[in-house]
Amino acid sequence: MDEKLNQNNIQNDDSTLNTEDNDYKKLIKRLKEMSKTIGLLEKHYLDNF
Repeated sequence: MDEKLNQNNIQNDDSTLNTEDNDYKKLIKRLKEMSKTIGLLEKHYLDNF
């Protein structure tokens, strides 16, 4: 019984890590997109001055 609980805990931990890893990757991707957008906006507005 304890062995089964330990296996379930390990699987849940792995699932949590995968979810956190995916969230981190999505966040990094969004931040890169925002950085590009900010760069384009800066270029657009700085060229007007």
